[in-house]
Amino acid sequence: MNAVLANIKKLRQYPSAVFGLIIIAFLIILAFATPIFIPYSEAVRLWRGGEDVWAEYPRNAWPVWQNWFSDIQRPETIIFKSEEGDGNPTSENLSEDTREVIYTYEFDYQYDEFPPELIVFFDATYDQKQPHVEMLWYTPDGNEIRAGEFSPSASSSFRFSQDSRLQRRLERATGIEGIPAEKGLFDDPEQEGLQVLKGTYQLKLSVLLFEQDSEVETTFVSYGLVHGLAGTDHRRRDLTVALLWGTPIAMSFGLIAALGTTIASLCIAAVGVWYGGIVDAVIQRITEVNNIIPLLPILIMVGTLYSRSIWLMLGLVILFSIFGLSIKTYRATFLQVKELAYIDAARAYGASNARIIFQYMIPRLLPLVIPGIVSLVPSFVFLEAALAILGLGDPILPTWGKLISDARNQGALFNGFYYWIIEPAALMMFCGVGFALVGFALDRIFNPRLQEL
Repeated sequence: MNAVLANIKKLRQYPSAVFGLIIIAFLIILAFATPIFIPYSEAVRLWRGGEDVWAEYPRNAWPVWQNWFSDIQRPETIIFKSEEGDGNPTSENLSEDTREVIYTYEFDYQYDEFPPELIVFFDATYDQKQPHVEMLWYTPDGNEIRAGEFSPSASSSFRFSQDSRLQRRLERATGIEGIPAEKGLFDDPEQEGLQVLKGTYQLKLSVLLFEQDSEVETTFVSYGLVHGLAGTDHRRRDLTVALLWGTPIAMSFGLIAALGTTIASLCIAAVGVWYGGIVDAVIQRITEVNNIIPLLPILIMVGTLYSRSIWLMLGLVILFSIFGLSIKTYRATFLQVKELAYIDAARAYGASNARIIFQYMIPRLLPLVIPGIVSLVPSFVFLEAALAILGLGDPILPTWGKLISDARNQGALFNGFYYWIIEPAALMMFCGVGFALVGFALDRIFNPRLQEL
């Protein structure tokens, strides 16, 4: 074992291996940190929670870092919530039971494109008489636009683009037939065509309450074309959640599968060689039969007819990979180890079969299998992604493969949402490069035939 550790320290002599170790360390730290900062229940809620969780996120928005590399600054999402003290509310009693509350949301808009959506969400509390809301829009050049009127229910929303009266008013103001509300409210009247008027905007909400105990909380959202570090998908979900949680899942799947299959195959091959006879023959026949059984169709069948749990898939992958062709490679080496002098000496002083197998034979091959274990990890990570792309991904957990599957189903590449594919694919390639660089260096260190003279 000391020799193994000493050889691993030689990795510092290979710059490519150092770079690979940095990548692996980053992924492992991310894998441990993600469940701490985003617990499993919270991740499932954020990914599968529904419109009540994603309502304030834009649909199919690029990551914010796109603005760093572009001369055209796309709008980011702007959110104001009255329950958090936004809007500088003022209240005035108009009569014994009637009260007026005014919210004023002011923001500076310095972007080059129009927002895709404008929505005001209402959370009203009342007994019988619904509150009434009047909305006024003020532009940087001093114009006042009557944005609309609305009587909110307990939980409702006003979408500017769906108000036909507002659209008619904007058509008369701009002279453009069928102009969307999001463009008409931000249009510069001094410019020909549709051009964004940059500056300070105000949305004034005048809420009339007709009961003493009635209340209305408002949330104004000007949706952006960019959002978050990873963007959003067609269901408004923040892709950062899936990218982060995909890391511990990919690392767990890859490491457990690589370690499990390699160690199990090593032990089975050692047992077969030591006992020989019918034990060795049975192991070899199982290996030969197993290698003509197609793994992927079996996984598809299980996922379709039984369960798509990622841990069930992991168990099946390990089970079918144990009796792989690697057993024959290990067997050939163990046949040579079995004839070595120190094995005869151990047998002479009465060492048990288990002691000889697990303390003398298997450790002899560990230096040779360590590079293989490291190199196997990316292949199992890619297998998990392939299962997700085929529709066999875990329906609950967000993973890298699930992101690629969703992007493929929604035609992300055809619609220009390249980030949706690039981000999980880049992380997978990042993982593959890291483990490959370390695996190649370890193979060079532990394999005498590859060592430099």
